[in-house]
Amino acid sequence: MIVSLIVAMDRRGGIGLNNKLPWHLPADLKRFKELTMGHHLIVGRKTWQSIGRALAGRMMIVVTRDPQFEAQGITIVHSLTDALRTAENAGEGEAFIGGGAEIYRQSLDFADRIYLTLVDGEFEADTYFPKIRTDQWTEVSAEHSPGDDRNAYPCTFKILERTQNV
Repeated sequence: MIVSLIVAMDRRGGIGLNNKLPWHLPADLKRFKELTMGHHLIVGRKTWQSIGRALAGRMMIVVTRDPQFEAQGITIVHSLTDALRTAENAGEGEAFIGGGAEIYRQSLDFADRIYLTLVDGEFEADTYFPKIRTDQWTEVSAEHSPGDDRNAYPCTFKILERTQNV
């Protein structure tokens, strides 16, 4: 099974502010939906709570340390290992990890692919993506999306493939 991270970040690696995205980019949301549709999407509890609902067409797995946490329409596990095992046992070919920062940190060293939206700007943020070691990743595609009347900021959609294990 391929393990893929999917993330949008600004130039400084910012990914969130007050448990929300610091920007609104419909083009990025559309890409996220297209890539994750039909797959397992693994997120941490805080990210799940910021989304607020199960996303249609995805098998959502929420990782939490809280043994009392309950929510409808999702699978709840207590470790990233359990989340990946659940996806793999269901026959998943590519599982997506959608945040937040702690889940990204735990998975960056063994992920196979990163779907990165690099937002062209610097935003106020309180949550950051871990540093990507450029010697371990190769950019296999990049597509620039200029800002427009619906997308206030230009961004670049990249796909990075692992070239070296940690």
